[in-house]
Amino acid sequence: MKHLFFDFDGTIADSERGIVKSIKYFIEKMHLPELTDDQYRKFIGPALITSIRKFYPDLSDDDVFNALKYYQEYYQDDGIFQLKIYPGILEELDALKDAGYHLHIASAKPEVMINRINDHFELGRYFDGEFGATSDEKTRITKSAILTYALKETGANKTDSVMIGDRNTDMLGGYENHVKTLGVTYGFGDVPELSAAHASAIINRPEEIHHGVEKLVG
Repeated sequence: MKHLFFDFDGTIADSERGIVKSIKYFIEKMHLPELTDDQYRKFIGPALITSIRKFYPDLSDDDVFNALKYYQEYYQDDGIFQLKIYPGILEELDALKDAGYHLHIASAKPEVMINRINDHFELGRYFDGEFGATSDEKTRITKSAILTYALKETGANKTDSVMIGDRNTDMLGGYENHVKTLGVTYGFGDVPELSAAHASAIINRPEEIHHGVEKLVG
């Protein structure tokens, strides 16, 4: 039984618009310095709290909590559905399911958010499991911890599993769990970032996922 664990932002969907608008909302609310377009994009993928601390290292714990609160204030009402499913990805998910793979989401988003998105876009039929961060975004926030949790819940054999994602956090999450990794460059990461994070293989288009997975686990 072979299990595939998909990152969401930058792998299943282009969610830049909703995420960046949510970031700009908390920045405006807290009167923080604005970031560059590239810095906004770097928020996408890692746990939100990690990125806040990275780009605003002088914030107190209370300020970080407020930033998270403001982000969710916008995201939960508006930003959450401001995304586009990548062209070709649904057909690829269908083909993988037909080939007998078990598909799951393993995202740094809070799990309740993943559930809402999957319900809204009717993605549930593709995935056997939806795994994410805890709602408080304080525990189980790294991709490594989320994948550890997902592997345990599914009973997946590590040697027959693949973590698929677009950022170094996805690749490191797989590497730290001794799971093969498939990096994708059509999202928010690139070849140097993915290679440096021990990607087992790298592809450039959604239509190449099936072939990439076959090369890694058959």
